[in-house]
Amino acid sequence: MGNYSKILVAFDGSQSSRNALAQTLAGFEHGWIKVVVVVPSYDGDLELIGVSDLEALLRGPADELADAAREITLADAGRVNIEVVKGEAYEKIVDLAVRENCTLTVMGRRGLHRVERMLMGSVTEKVIVHSPTDVLVIPRNASVSWDNILVATDGSEYSRAALDKALLFARETGGRLQAVSVVDIYPETYADAPEVVAKMEEKALTALEDTRRKAGAEGIVISTQLLHGDPGEEISKMAAGGRAGILFVGNRGRTGLKKIFLGSVAQKVIGLSACPVFVSQTAS
Repeated sequence: MGNYSKILVAFDGSQSSRNALAQTLAGFEHGWIKVVVVVPSYDGDLELIGVSDLEALLRGPADELADAAREITLADAGRVNIEVVKGEAYEKIVDLAVRENCTLTVMGRRGLHRVERMLMGSVTEKVIVHSPTDVLVIPRNASVSWDNILVATDGSEYSRAALDKALLFARETGGRLQAVSVVDIYPETYADAPEVVAKMEEKALTALEDTRRKAGAEGIVISTQLLHGDPGEEISKMAAGGRAGILFVGNRGRTGLKKIFLGSVAQKVIGLSACPVFVSQTAS
């Protein structure tokens, strides 16, 4: 589908990674899929822990995970390749995606409760921060659907890149598109600085109008909505209320010391959204 003909799926045997793999097979029916199982490495003194062959000890469970992935992909074995690698999980996932020229990395997301969802997992966050590929994060019990696509926009370069990806999928699948822009203000701002509110609303409305114009030029039906409040929470609420099948957000690529944290809005959206979140990467 589109430019996503080579996809990397991280697999650790958890319910979330099993679902992520199954949803990738169903949602990208014609893509080539690489499944990676990462074995933690140990460089310490083996004599101190009393294990003569730690690598073999770690390899056993990894081989079991690879077998579990094969069971899930059995019907699609011709387009799936499974590889077990050793090292730091996020580094190996990112490195393998680059080595195999993948354009999308798929990760599962654990957590049922709000606090658990907010802590989306260090491996997932690090992959998003460091990977040059787009990243699709799929909650444990979610399904990927292209019928109703939601994209968040604020008029920035990276949200426009997310829109381009959303339009690509809407065009190819025939799904309808929703766009949302959120004015991030405190309630007291309305009274204390109404001119600030007006400028922020104008910027958001301009972003939505540009989105509507771009979708219309491609013959894609789109609806737009302007919201006020915390962007991460409001976008997630709209995704749930509008029954979005997938949510597109942009993420500015980072280099050097900036490659530490994922932006707070993207992090919140990924943690709170019940639907899959497609993170479009844009180099800074």
